[in-house]
Amino acid sequence: MTTEAPDARTPDPEARGVRLLPVLLVLTVVSGLIDAVSFLGLGHVFTANMTGNVVVLGFAAAGAPAFSVAHTVTSLGCFLAGATVGGRLTLWSGGSQRTRTRITLAVEAALVGVAAAAAFVMPDRSGTAYTLIALTAFAMGLRNATVRKLGVPDLTTTVLTMTLTGLVAESPLGSNTERRAVRRIAAVIAMVAGAALGAWLVLHHHLWIALLIAALVSGVLAVVASGRE
Repeated sequence: MTTEAPDARTPDPEARGVRLLPVLLVLTVVSGLIDAVSFLGLGHVFTANMTGNVVVLGFAAAGAPAFSVAHTVTSLGCFLAGATVGGRLTLWSGGSQRTRTRITLAVEAALVGVAAAAAFVMPDRSGTAYTLIALTAFAMGLRNATVRKLGVPDLTTTVLTMTLTGLVAESPLGSNTERRAVRRIAAVIAMVAGAALGAWLVLHHHLWIALLIAALVSGVLAVVASGRE
């Protein structure tokens, strides 16, 4: 009895949809939007970039004006809670990167959408800032756990320190071993673009608009993302 070899022409179900590279670049734009909202509109706290947030916590603990320990701890705690759920999702998704990515982005879109609604309906309530911080930080923690598991080089979607380091350390001025300069530059541009758009919306319009855009973009990506780079 012989076993037929798999048909090489059979489509890979993980590859259906938009490849992860452009998906993660767009998510980097979303991160810039989210951090512009949180830093400029919610009391100088980050909800996507936890490296910056740990530094902000130090500022707040030292009594620096305009920084809040309570806001920063809320962000850190909710981000870690989201990352924990993201880790569990690795087990629930049955090993499918496409499924895990789409579920994560759908939840992110829902949470950020609720944050946009809260900012629109009750912009001046005392607890609104904490609500928005908690919702967006949890969403970013969930997403970061998923992106980490995907393991696409130089595209963490929230932190660019190692991306920038690799860009110059492996350039012709460094070790001259650069292989991913284009994606690294694209990631930096994406973050700057998202932050600039978010800042403009917060400063000249309202932060709920930036949150709504972020939610809509994440929702679209939840429908179209594949599981392959």
